[in-house]
Parts: sequence; structure tokens; C-alpha cells
Amino acid sequence: MEIVHVSAECYPYAKAGGLADVVGTLPRYQQQQGHIAKVVIPMHRTKFLYENEWSVEHKGGFMMGDTHFDYTTIREKDSKLDFDLYCVDIYGLLDREAIYSYDDDAERFTAFQIAVVDWMAQWEHRPDTVHVHDHHTGLIPFMMRNCFAYRHLAGVPTVLTIHNAQYQGWMSWDKSSYLPAWDTWQWGLLDWDNMINPLACAIKCADRVSTVSPTYMEELTENANGLESLFIRERFKCSGILNGIDTVVWNPATDTYILDNYSLKDAQAGKQLNKKNFVKILSWMPNCPCLFISAGWLAKKRPTFYRRLLQIQ
Repeated sequence: MEIVHVSAECYPYAKAGGLADVVGTLPRYQQQQGHIAKVVIPMHRTKFLYENEWSVEHKGGFMMGDTHFDYTTIREKDSKLDFDLYCVDIYGLLDREAIYSYDDDAERFTAFQIAVVDWMAQWEHRPDTVHVHDHHTGLIPFMMRNCFAYRHLAGVPTVLTIHNAQYQGWMSWDKSSYLPAWDTWQWGLLDWDNMINPLACAIKCADRVSTVSPTYMEELTENANGLESLFIRERFKCSGILNGIDTVVWNPATDTYILDNYSLKDAQAGKQLNKKNFVKILSWMPNCPCLFISAGWLAKKRPTFYRRLLQIQ
């Protein structure tokens, strides 16, 4: 089976949260089970991009509203992640250092999704499954079935995994012209509360919907930032699958994110040593509890330690 994952993040290329961990790990284990797993993300300007070799796989172009965009799809040559990683480059939109929080994120991620679908439409074969993650890729199932130029992809099954339903990618209806020519009779698939809602659209259009745990699936029927009734209505195709942990990446014996490595044999001593060094560097009391703190706070309050962490990474 050939599975194409489409995401805004993938560890270690670009990471803002748990989404990157899943997309950077699940395809590797799918490969080990005999499947062909691929990941497609935007070409963020990160350290991983500049430290690895890439080959150009495809060049294309599309109209988004009244603007023509050229795009380039590149592939990491050595498959260092144990699966094929592809990046989509759109000059001026996707070639930025940060993943999110730009004023034109709606345009950026819509363009990314169009480029992905346009590229897949050029393949001589069809993938067995397209697996999209969160709202940043939520318009892809809709476009595969309702944009006239891509309807030959309509038979490809699609899966949506929701990592965080609080962010939904809302767009006003004047941005509907961004999408390639589509069947306007299907406008209801895009709409939720008089807005284009990519996450709601994906829940409606995907063949299967999963969340990162069974309890999160239940939670979304009661607290989903306005989509509760949609989750109840579409419950027949929704399931919660508990996220696992990648014991290769998150191994304290080899993890470069901690100051002193330790194994199962000396776990207690190793944890105590790391805590001792941590509170010493931060000038905290030895018996104080270690709390989660933001990188911004750490950079401002303890710049020397923050720089040391960056060197470790």
C-alpha cells in the first residue's frame, strides 16, 4: 500500500508540537510493515533543509484567484528518515523560517494544498491512501473530489487525523476563489457557520477521521470549538487511536535534549542528576519541583542556559 501523508510539520525537519512527532514517526513504522509511506510538507527554511541533499521531482504551476504561482517539489535524496520526504516550494509563500503565525497563513496553506493535489494529479499512478493532518491540509479531500481538474483522484481514499481541533483554518467566503474551479453545488462541504472551515470540510469529506486518542475523540463531541455537533453527526467514521511513543527518538540513553544520559539500569540516579544540574543552572532551590517553561521565558531569563540547550541540539 502506498500512503501519502500531507502535513505542515514533520520531525526533525520542522516541529512546533506533537503533530511533527507523529508525521515524522508513523511513516517509518509503516515502511517497516511493508508499505510505501511518503510525507509532503511545505519547504520551510530550517536547519534540516540546508544540511541535506535534495533533488527536484516536479515543477508546476496553478492559478489561485487572479494570481499565478509556480511551485517546485523536492525530495530528500538519502531517505535519512527511512521514508521519502518531499517539500513543496512556492517562492514568497512557503520559503519562510517559521511554520505558522504569518498574516497570510490562509493563502500560504491553501496554495500548499493546491500544489500537492496538482502534483499528485500528474502522477502516472494513484496512491492507495492520502492521509492529511489537521486543518492545514483539510481542503485536500474536498479538492480531490470537487475540483474539476482533479476529479480523477476522487476514487483515492482519504484519512484525516486531528491533532488539535481548536485551530480550524477559518477563511471568509471571499477567499473561495482561491480554490481551483470547483462544483459550487457542493459549497456546503466547505461551510461552517458562514465561514470556509478547512477542518470541518475535512471531517465531512474524508473517508475516515481519527484523533490522537480515544478520550480525545470523546472530548471533541463536547468541546471542539464549535464543531461538537459535526463530530456527533460524523461519528460513524471517526475513531480515536492512542498515540505511541517513538522509543528510538525518545530514549534517555541517547537523547541529545538532556544534559546527562541514563539507561533503565540507572534511571533514578540519572533523573536526579539531570534535575540537580537543571536547577543549579537556573539558580533554583534544589528541592523545588521542575516545571514546564517556555523557550521565550528561558531565553529572556536564563540566556546562557538557553544558548547551551541550543548547542546541545
